[in-house]
Amino acid sequence: MPTLPLPGKSGSRLLLGLCLLASLIALVFLTSRLSASDVEADPDAIGSGTLMLRGKGAATAMPAMRLGTDMNVTVSGQIARVRVTQAFRNSGDQWMEATYLYPLPDDGAVDSLKMVVGQRVIVGRIKRREEARALYEKARDEGRKAGLVEAERPNLFRNSVANVGPGETVLIAIEYQAPVRQLGGEYALRLPLVAGLRYTPAQTPVADAANVTAPIAHPKLGKALNPVSITVHLAPGFRPANLISPYHRIAVQHDGAEAQSIRLADGEVPADRDFELRWRSASADPTVGLFRQTLDGDAYLMAAITPPTREPDGPVPPRDMTFVIDNSGSMGGQSMDAAKASLLYALGTLRPQDRFNIIRFDDTMTKLFEESVAASPEQIALARRFTEGLEANGGTEMLPALNAALEDRTPQDGRFVRQILFLTDGDISNEKEMMATIAAKGGRSRIFMIGIGSAPNEYLMRRMAEAGRGTFTNVGTGEEVAARMTALLDRLTAPVVRDLKVKVDGADLDLTPRRLPDLYAGEPLVLLGKGKALTGRLTVFGLIGDRPWSQSVDLSSAKDSPAVARLWASRRIADVEAARWAGETDDATADEAVAQIGLAYSLVTSQTSLVAVDETPARPEGAMLTREELPLLLPAGWDFDVLFGGQATRTAAGRSAQGDLPPAGEAEAMTLPQTATGYVGLIGQGMALLALGLGGLALRRRALRRERLA
Repeated sequence: MPTLPLPGKSGSRLLLGLCLLASLIALVFLTSRLSASDVEADPDAIGSGTLMLRGKGAATAMPAMRLGTDMNVTVSGQIARVRVTQAFRNSGDQWMEATYLYPLPDDGAVDSLKMVVGQRVIVGRIKRREEARALYEKARDEGRKAGLVEAERPNLFRNSVANVGPGETVLIAIEYQAPVRQLGGEYALRLPLVAGLRYTPAQTPVADAANVTAPIAHPKLGKALNPVSITVHLAPGFRPANLISPYHRIAVQHDGAEAQSIRLADGEVPADRDFELRWRSASADPTVGLFRQTLDGDAYLMAAITPPTREPDGPVPPRDMTFVIDNSGSMGGQSMDAAKASLLYALGTLRPQDRFNIIRFDDTMTKLFEESVAASPEQIALARRFTEGLEANGGTEMLPALNAALEDRTPQDGRFVRQILFLTDGDISNEKEMMATIAAKGGRSRIFMIGIGSAPNEYLMRRMAEAGRGTFTNVGTGEEVAARMTALLDRLTAPVVRDLKVKVDGADLDLTPRRLPDLYAGEPLVLLGKGKALTGRLTVFGLIGDRPWSQSVDLSSAKDSPAVARLWASRRIADVEAARWAGETDDATADEAVAQIGLAYSLVTSQTSLVAVDETPARPEGAMLTREELPLLLPAGWDFDVLFGGQATRTAAGRSAQGDLPPAGEAEAMTLPQTATGYVGLIGQGMALLALGLGGLALRRRALRRERLA
């Protein structure tokens, strides 16, 4: 039996080319056949066409679901009512489920959900978190439209919408209220628009860390992703003046002597930085704000009382100041510049009688000095060189730096006022551990949080400052460093209003917060109360320096407001969480207390959610459903290359639930073969090898024929 000759080099090339071509044809075929069932088989897979891993890496393709957001805000007195309408439009050809991680004020109270489908409006209901999730998933699986709002953190909410058909738009409208901030006679409304990546420490796994991260859009997708429009109706109860928006251009229309309408001058803007509006009173700075509401037979009170500002009677006592600066990867870009400038400014205010130290941290930590040193010119010069040499890189291991800053080797030394200034964006997922540490180890230290950048984690900042009896300041841009740091450092030299107590004559009020804070210059005491009637007088007592101070208000003079009851409930939840951090209550008791408040006041909390379900099936039987998590823009000022390039950072975006860290760039995002893998080029290579192999085989056959003829 004749035998065929073994293939030579040309034959090997032919076989290799055929194998490559066959493999790539199979890959393309399988890719085109990928269905929603394939996505659902992987609990982390959330998209079609993009197939991004949930909460990991950078999105490099435009999602099928597009999002547009409109915010309509009404400010009445010192309370803001905000309606956020999000339009989810399916630009693809499959039935879609979309989820979007959305930031809200940490003291906001979300109480309303409406889902608009065509001409129908479906109103959401408050349920326990597990029940709401079950109702949503049942409706989703049965092909009915459904909307769900869940609180992942007090300032991070997740909106989900199921069964949006091809070419269809579904509106999800949520409403919340929040108090207007007041400090030093200036009022401020802040609307968070974007959430930064959250880091999870390896030694402290956070069970729900994946829930507080989202894909980040690659800069090549452009700023048209997730546009937002904002309108503010401002009626503070007095004629506002010095109206400014430091991070966005605005257009102002006067609606009367004491009312104005403010819109974004550019119409729509990218959701890549928080919006802030500031104003003052054109006449005098109000010292008392009283608001009331009657709901279900109960009376609710909100009182904002600002003590007078007093200059120090004598010399300011020496300070022992510890500066903690975050130089992790999330601080890359403008945030690092602003943090360094803020620290350099603070170093310039130290006096010879002061002591100081600097702690810098990423996923490592360095103390400039073993312990605090005198603020001599030589030591300050060394500190300035140390600060100027800092570069952003690595993960955000904040807890070791906090522990180091709280270490007090001389707790009985009353000669120095011990102050800790923390400069960070606060983008971590283990916030509870930070607050618990302050509650356990705070001692005589006072903690002042300086939120750096365009979208800091205000929940962490404010709660750490409250637990540490300090204040929170935001430095949004480098241009704000001098003004913001000057105001903060001036407050630190003024007498503190301490030993505060409250007395109510003529009414029995359940007041919150239960732990009254110390107050700094220009900072109001905001009290929320619940009782059967608002009669009599409320008096606040305290010490300014060593002098007694008190202020009394007539409760009957309070103005009506529809928002006070839920603000009281929201603040009561904060009291429950503070008791949890301090170890005064166990998790089960705290969770149940939060759930009961959420159900009673229709609030979205860690234990309750809002769910809206359409009773009519919309998705045809047999049609697949694809889940997609919409990417966020990177907060303005963050450096994309530092976050995702090379070995730059170890963020939560690259960490599994167990805390393992793949190298940056590995498994952070998975896309179907497009351009990065060059599958068209591989097919071309296969075709070239195929042609080369065929040519070689032809030459081989000619040679064999010549041999036979010979």
